[in-house]
Amino acid sequence: MEKSAITEFRRILSENPKKTLVDPSLTPAGVMLLVYSAAGEYRILLNVRSDAVEDHKGEVAFPGGRKNECDRTLLDTALRETHEEMGVRPQDVEVLGELDDVATNSNYLISPYVGTIAYPYRFRPNDREVAVVLEVPLAELIEGNGVRNEVWMGKGKVVNRPSYVYKGHLIFGATAMVLSRFLELLNSVQEEEAAWKTKKH
Repeated sequence: MEKSAITEFRRILSENPKKTLVDPSLTPAGVMLLVYSAAGEYRILLNVRSDAVEDHKGEVAFPGGRKNECDRTLLDTALRETHEEMGVRPQDVEVLGELDDVATNSNYLISPYVGTIAYPYRFRPNDREVAVVLEVPLAELIEGNGVRNEVWMGKGKVVNRPSYVYKGHLIFGATAMVLSRFLELLNSVQEEEAAWKTKKH
């Protein structure tokens, strides 16, 4: 069952090519959405950023960051940052595909990648960058119990974006946009074929 779900994630991503944004004024960044089977349910790895980081202090985020000169690609960036922040080694990540680029209000252009790891896995969060590790059940996100809609005026037009609440933590902004797109793709699959919708009881 587990392998078929991971195979299905890969298929869904391959059949929905990412939408690429081009904006030289934005700083390129890569993030990694890790989804994996743990204790009978699928989870997504997120973290709460510490107050010591340069940007987005205290916010919920995927492991990731800006591209460095040592990175050949933004996938390299996402894998390097996932290792630096969460202690997940690049060779332990099976990359499943990509999601749409996202521009942030802080002038980053994020390229999101989706990957999986074998579980159990010993995460080694970087205390300087990560305040809290969050392993969010995928089924709980799909059920939509913690979904909120953010509405505000931006550049002269009404902007409506989703946000999520998990154990008192608000997932919003670019992280919520990436998460929302992933959930949208998964929700396109018929119920009987979606093993990841099973919630642990």
